[in-house]
Amino acid sequence: MPKLPKLFIYLLGLVFIINLLQSYFTDLIFDEAYYWHYAQNMAWGYFDHPPMVALLVKISSLFFTGELGVRFMSCVLSVGTLYFLWLLIDNPKKNEYVLHFFVLTFSMTLLNAYGFFTLPDTPFLFFTALFLYIYKKFIAQPTWLLSIALGLLMSALMYSKYHAVLVIVFVILSNIKLVFNKYAWLAVFVALLSYAPHLIWLFNNDFVSVKYHLFERPNKAYDFNDYTIGFFLNLLALFGFTFFWIYKALIKTKNTDLLNKALLYITYGTLIFFFISSFNRRIQTQWLIVISITLTILAFNYMLENENARKWIFRMGLVNIALLIFARFALVFEQIAPMHYESHGNKEWALSISEKAGETPVVFENSYRNAPMYAFYTGNTSFSLNNVMYRRNQYSIDDSEAKVQHKKILYVSQYLLDGDYPLNLPKQKTGFGVYKDNFESFRKLRVLLDKKEIPLNSQETIEFKVFNPYDFDIDVNKLKFYVAYHNHYKRPEEVVPIAVSKVNTLQQILKPKDTLTYTFKMPKYTMKNPGYFKIAISENNLQPGMNGDNIKLTE
Repeated sequence: MPKLPKLFIYLLGLVFIINLLQSYFTDLIFDEAYYWHYAQNMAWGYFDHPPMVALLVKISSLFFTGELGVRFMSCVLSVGTLYFLWLLIDNPKKNEYVLHFFVLTFSMTLLNAYGFFTLPDTPFLFFTALFLYIYKKFIAQPTWLLSIALGLLMSALMYSKYHAVLVIVFVILSNIKLVFNKYAWLAVFVALLSYAPHLIWLFNNDFVSVKYHLFERPNKAYDFNDYTIGFFLNLLALFGFTFFWIYKALIKTKNTDLLNKALLYITYGTLIFFFISSFNRRIQTQWLIVISITLTILAFNYMLENENARKWIFRMGLVNIALLIFARFALVFEQIAPMHYESHGNKEWALSISEKAGETPVVFENSYRNAPMYAFYTGNTSFSLNNVMYRRNQYSIDDSEAKVQHKKILYVSQYLLDGDYPLNLPKQKTGFGVYKDNFESFRKLRVLLDKKEIPLNSQETIEFKVFNPYDFDIDVNKLKFYVAYHNHYKRPEEVVPIAVSKVNTLQQILKPKDTLTYTFKMPKYTMKNPGYFKIAISENNLQPGMNGDNIKLTE
């Protein structure tokens, strides 16, 4: 490893300390609490994401408690990201502009935020920088050891975030000769071998993550301002006031070598991919995060050779940093924040519920956000009971439901019109909390319908099965059935009760790992032009759950 300038070491250490302090004093945001929930039951996969983010939380918890027990490894990986970005820059002038490097990187919004937040993008950024560094060595002189390292890093990228496939694909496209390289094939073999546990997890869980992200995720009608204009606004938000000179550096950079070519392919490929995607769905800013890595390298190299760019990126970078420092303080101190942010007040509302509930488990309806936040700050049991108007999540597939069965619980729901006390929760301004004795839910019951589509307004008799995945009997008299009509973008809009008939009318008990067959006819609806429907089951008069798959309604 090359010797680092002392100023680089000092500034890197300063960034690490700043991020540690930020981690300690900032309440968790909701996604972090959700990933903390992941880490309470380590697995090779989770509903929404691969498992790397949970591993970071788990390792952090070995060293610290509280917020640092979630974020410590993010602080470590963030300085590692900066270190490998520095190593990826070969220009001999770089040692003269260490301060410029830190101004450039610390002024990037999400690169800054992921210096302490623990989200899937945090390891994704680190492993992208490390992957590119090893790839740089590989193209200079491939060896078996570098091949194995590349394979492990491709796997680590995919364990971090599914978007990592773009990095891998665009690097291969930038150097198509890799297809004929035995060292590259070894890397692919190592990557597949080390990624196999997650692939097996996906298979054993019916590819739940893939199905959700590709087929089940609700959408809405195309909106030019929200989708496509929003995409371009995200490009500006990534770099703030330095955006003009950073994108100018991208345009000015030539294919001088294979590494530069890889950086250009990743950047342009990512931009083109998500630009096209913006005609189908709203692009979230963090989906573009990988270009912060590639454009750091390209922009800094451009700064070193262009005095005007160096001057303006430094000046505008300082403006960005001033704003980001204020934002960091605002994350901690709500009284100076221009708006309520999700890091504000979480400990307070969680403890306010705990004061009423004591150690009684709390069941939050339709909130995979509030349930883990409550558990994190109180240490008490919680569960997210998801109904058909919401979305499936990790609580739909893990063992959380079992922890509240047949216990007295506090049931917190926006659907309740009366209760023991009114709600005062983030993004949940209506509803109440009520105590329930001997709570019982069967959210994992699955509806199996072998049709992929059914004509709209069909009056045919439709047959479906209900599968019991539990290890106990279920009294079918506790079940009621509904059809949830969705619009053409898979958003639920109307829930209608249905009358069902059992094929075996004498059977009143659904045995473990067994099915019962029912028939029904499609009910009338009032919504305009439904596009999909799913069958939903209500148990013990709870709101109906997400038991069936979306079935397309045809004209």
